[in-house]
Amino acid sequence: MGSYRYEILRETTTDSLIIENNTREKKMNSNVYGIDLGTCNMKIYCKTSNKILNEKNTIALVKKDQIYAYGDAAYAMYEKAPETINVTFPVISGVIADFNNLQTMLQMYLEEHMKGKIRGAEFIVAVPTDITDVEKRAFFEMFYKSKLKPKSVLLCEKPIADAVGLGLDVNEPTGIMVVDIGADTTEISVISLGGLVLSDLLHFGGNRLDESIITHIKKNYNLVIGQKTAMQLKEHIGSALPGEEGIYTIVGLDVVSGLPIEMEITADTVYEAMKDNLSSICNAIKMILEKTPPELAKDIIHSGIYLTGGGSNIKDMDKLFTQITNIKVNTCEEPDETVVQGLSLVVTNDKFKRLAYSMRTRIFK
Repeated sequence: MGSYRYEILRETTTDSLIIENNTREKKMNSNVYGIDLGTCNMKIYCKTSNKILNEKNTIALVKKDQIYAYGDAAYAMYEKAPETINVTFPVISGVIADFNNLQTMLQMYLEEHMKGKIRGAEFIVAVPTDITDVEKRAFFEMFYKSKLKPKSVLLCEKPIADAVGLGLDVNEPTGIMVVDIGADTTEISVISLGGLVLSDLLHFGGNRLDESIITHIKKNYNLVIGQKTAMQLKEHIGSALPGEEGIYTIVGLDVVSGLPIEMEITADTVYEAMKDNLSSICNAIKMILEKTPPELAKDIIHSGIYLTGGGSNIKDMDKLFTQITNIKVNTCEEPDETVVQGLSLVVTNDKFKRLAYSMRTRIFK
């Protein structure tokens, strides 16, 4: 009799421990992350801490596959590292270019900053719209096949996350136009009823503007400068419209003598360097507007065009787009974080959870 009671007690205790452990695992694994992997920056939203981490999406490698540094520390080495250290950007033109190293870096970064709250977590990853299914699957497998052992991995279209991050209700039958100018891509989208009506992905953004400044200064001033210097010119005296006044002093290599020299560059010079690429963005916006159904176009005229992305920080970019479309352009305070802010709402707000989907269940035509 005593033995029988002991067996029942042992079974009951074991079951209680299993239930307790399962409950504890659920509590531990209840964290959700929203992740935006851009060419220049990676932004990560953590539900538990309700914070957004913003770090350079850069890796410094030695011997081709050993990570020497990553994030802001690696970016500080860009254009300054010796030949033994190769500084790379694992995401190029919106798609993953270095899968293995990016996967390793993300795991290291999350483990360092999240302090053990990542295993068994859920991940919602923003992806560009106009990329192939294979390229989208790479974002999915980046986490699904990682050592993080996620509970689930969902994807969300970047333009939709962008609009949600701007505080717009994408589920309404209302036309919304978003222009997202990133580092390597410019995405122009029309959204209604939680889906994309039209979209166009241009394979250039802020980096192309930097390259055009480098080329223009070398051609007209016989001065060779780096991308970081070109970016400083764009940020300090760059303008999307002519007539801006301003002078910025830079250091570069004189093509003739080969020696470093200082030179003053004017705002007009920077505008001349960028104007052709800015014109290409304007033409793409006009083409999307021409294809937009009339009722949605009416909504866009009333609400305006929404401008986001780090590239939209260039002075008078909104005024340029207003000039070429005769439609008001809305800007925001942190244009480079609107996507991850949208993901934070997809993670926390039941109203937007259906906007994310799984590559395992979604059927692509």
